Amino acid sequence: MSTETTLTISALGRHGDGIAETESGAVYVPFTLPGETVRAHIEGRRGRLVEILAPSPDRIAPLCPHFGTCGGCAAQHWRHGAYAAWKRGLVATALKHRRIDAPVDDLVDAHGAGRRRATLHIRFAGDKVLAGFMEARSHRLIDLDACPILVPALNDAAAIARALAAPLAGPVKALDMLLTATESGLDADLRGAVAVQGQTQLALTDAAAEWDLARLTVNRELVIERRPPRLCIGTATVVLPPGGFLQATAAGEDALAALVLEGVGDAARIADLFCGIGPFALQLAERASCFAFDSDARALDALSRAARQTGGLKPVQAARRDLFRDPLPAAALDRFDAVVFDPPRAGAEAQAAELAGSKVPVVVAVSCDPASFARDASILIDGGYRIDRVTPVDQFRHSAHVETVAVLRRD
Repeated sequence: MSTETTLTISALGRHGDGIAETESGAVYVPFTLPGETVRAHIEGRRGRLVEILAPSPDRIAPLCPHFGTCGGCAAQHWRHGAYAAWKRGLVATALKHRRIDAPVDDLVDAHGAGRRRATLHIRFAGDKVLAGFMEARSHRLIDLDACPILVPALNDAAAIARALAAPLAGPVKALDMLLTATESGLDADLRGAVAVQGQTQLALTDAAAEWDLARLTVNRELVIERRPPRLCIGTATVVLPPGGFLQATAAGEDALAALVLEGVGDAARIADLFCGIGPFALQLAERASCFAFDSDARALDALSRAARQTGGLKPVQAARRDLFRDPLPAAALDRFDAVVFDPPRAGAEAQAAELAGSKVPVVVAVSCDPASFARDASILIDGGYRIDRVTPVDQFRHSAHVETVAVLRRD
């Protein structure tokens, strides 16, 4: 059953939707702001904005014409000060839910020049190739022209996606493309059920040359590498593995690394858990011995190669290990002066439990999800750690995603 009604928005939720309290419970209305009176079409707990009857004084004009339709951004319409307070509050609220009393720093703006990586969805409609992002809470695709939150090097991301996908039209109905801006050019990885051979490979190679791509892979398998896609991390240079993970913005990576380096202080032996290609390990190694662990063999190879080719670094040892299923045990952790961990969104529950039983003096936790961060922090606190500092970092501007860096020390 659906209805249309007038609502007063009381707050913004953790996904960026406005919350209106009604007699039957909370209703969530995207693209609204606290204090606004709106007309909305209601189905269950979800609302679709019909009209803003009384706008918030903090409402501003969004910078993208697709805002309100595209599912990528949740808060382009909010003045920065109120927006920043909300994002800081996401971290503070997650800690409060775990009964953790810790001061939370002001939000660090780490948008910089914009996001340097984007995954575009590609669909075929007759003789047309569509490329862009999905509409909010929908499987409908927005055929994108440009996205203003990406770095300038990705201005043509949608056009590149269409050009690369065109030779694959036919039996293929859908593809995704991860496009990453690196120091030596754009790195593209097409993903989907495709076979690349013969004329198809030649066409893809021509398209990569036309758009001056550094490298093109399909499902992480090489089609053509015209230049290695390189990234500068501290004094090191890393070649990004095909389809490899990278922090969303260069400014975000710098901000997170600075907080990690400050957190470990003068530790001489450091473990970097969930290390990836080494955004922390390679900078930590400029002043301390670093032991890096991750389950991604390609990322570890890139990290190890960069460490070998960079002069002046302390020893870096990289080892493949699934830290979800096989966390580093407390006894092995005891030899480190500091431990850094930066897991995926699910967090590091098993590894946090081992850290809680260890004697490591300092733990620096980096997280992209406030809820899993708060859970892992509570495990460490129960094991005798105290939180020294919590800093939220915003490299996903206009979205509900926020990074957190926390420094925990043994009492």
